[in-house]
Amino acid sequence: MLLTKAVLRMRAEEKEAPRLSQVAIAGVQVLKAEGKGGATYWAEHGKFAVSAGEKLVMEDLLSRLDGKISGGASLVQSAAYQEAQANLSGGLLEFFLRIPDLKNLANDSKAGMFQIRPLLDAARLDAVHSIGGHVTFEGAKTHVQAAILGEAVSGTLFDIWSTGQQSPASLAFAPVNAVSYTSAQVNFQGIYDTLKRVAGAAFPQTHQGNVDLIDAMAQQKLGMPVADALGLLSGEFASMQTSPSLDTAKQVYFFGIRKKPETLKLMRTVFSDQITSERNEGDVTFVKISLGGKKASEGVAQWNFFNLAVTPDMILGASKMETLREALERRTGGTTGAGLASVPQFAAGRQQFPEKLIGLSYFDFQRVDWAAARDRWVAESKKSSVVKSMNSSTPSTAMANANEWLQQMNPQVISRHLHRSLSVSWKDSKGIHWDQWVE
Repeated sequence: MLLTKAVLRMRAEEKEAPRLSQVAIAGVQVLKAEGKGGATYWAEHGKFAVSAGEKLVMEDLLSRLDGKISGGASLVQSAAYQEAQANLSGGLLEFFLRIPDLKNLANDSKAGMFQIRPLLDAARLDAVHSIGGHVTFEGAKTHVQAAILGEAVSGTLFDIWSTGQQSPASLAFAPVNAVSYTSAQVNFQGIYDTLKRVAGAAFPQTHQGNVDLIDAMAQQKLGMPVADALGLLSGEFASMQTSPSLDTAKQVYFFGIRKKPETLKLMRTVFSDQITSERNEGDVTFVKISLGGKKASEGVAQWNFFNLAVTPDMILGASKMETLREALERRTGGTTGAGLASVPQFAAGRQQFPEKLIGLSYFDFQRVDWAAARDRWVAESKKSSVVKSMNSSTPSTAMANANEWLQQMNPQVISRHLHRSLSVSWKDSKGIHWDQWVE
């Protein structure tokens, strides 16, 4: 009864109250709500509350609950569900999405002037079978497992991800007291090849020259063939935070590269007038770029500067130069001692997973000064509110409410209940796998 009242109250608070009526479906009294977006059906039957947007679906679900449909017609019998069974072992939450057959998904659909089916065929969406996972509680830890399963072979959507690395190159820059560290590996050449296949399928045979034209335009912009430009990127990108107050000025970003001279040439071509300075110190080239600018008769006014440090195998980026230098000191040993990889909790967690990973993320909630972080967030949001109010006649009540909530929140609650989190992802012949522990 409480559930029914809650549903009716939510319906009544919508901008346009839906038309409500009682209908019988599969011998069960069902609440039908009709509005601009169509009809939805709701029923409480036995131990379950059931909702659906189509009458036939609702009828099928209610019939299954009453045992009127044999188990042989169940999703459990499908090949995709059986393939994902290892990731669907119950727990607090279980989710499963089967990717429909292309002939059912986009047989006659169009996107503008293009047919959808040839585009999906070119992307090899049929190689992806399902997405599924589950959440379980194991003592003081929460365990999340998920996977994108299918045929992870060359020429499919799985080309987006690389084969992985045992240890990301950027991990050497992370100190033992790092608050957070995240790294990912992608396959830029695989992404480019997939886009070219889809672009080729978008145009008829008589207009295939359009694909080559797009490629030529990209080459002109980059100053080199696209494949050569992509070959300069290792596929690794990462970020690291060392500030207990989560100050963005202490955030460092990493991009893996190959062939530093060619990479610098590409950067000069792409950023062009945005580069304001460049200088060498040993094997490191410091580059300062402007993320904002405006042309005038006197030249170009620039602001919002960002600093880059280009090493033989990595580009480091940060808003403050001193943040970059601190990270570079750890690269050469410096005085900071052992890195994040030596932290016992990090090392023990890493050993549980495959040798090569495409993703690695670590967050130590205990190292965060939540009171300082809260005060900084409130101060920054107030500055943002002032700027927005100057550009708008209507003040943001949502921002004001958020600030009030932050000021009243007890930051000790977070550190008391959250300790650390480690998540990894990897690729094998069955697909992409993701695993996370939250203590």
